[in-house]
Amino acid sequence: MSEERPTSDAAQDRDDEVRAADADADAWAKACAEDLAAEKARRRAEHATPPGSAAEELRKLVDAVADKLSGLQSPLFGAVASGTAQQMVSQVVQQAKAAVEPVIERNPDVFDHLAAAGSELLAAYRSAVEAQERRWTARDTTRPGDEGTGPGEHIDLD
Repeated sequence: MSEERPTSDAAQDRDDEVRAADADADAWAKACAEDLAAEKARRRAEHATPPGSAAEELRKLVDAVADKLSGLQSPLFGAVASGTAQQMVSQVVQQAKAAVEPVIERNPDVFDHLAAAGSELLAAYRSAVEAQERRWTARDTTRPGDEGTGPGEHIDLD
């Protein structure tokens, strides 16, 4: 059997088409990301209060968790034990708040730096993953004469 191999011009044309499709996809993804960021900014400006510093946000989180835990009614405890359990939960919550509050007040900038470091780590991870995905998708796994229908290998039985 004779196989027809694509000429170097045909292979070049196919590569050019793939690059053009990738450029279109990148442009579309960039435009979508810009639109999404603009919409998020518009909604934040319209409906929400701007976020405070990381220390203020941590303080709000601790207060919200403390309020939620203090207000829980457990069906596992009987009527008599629920009052005691409620007091224990309240005491633990107050102790946790007492431990966290001085740390937040003494070191408010630390939380801003930790938040910034987390954002940088996320950006680095995202960049590494995107680069690896580009390498995976850019590989040309089809051989000349192969239809590319799957990962299997063509075996000629003649």
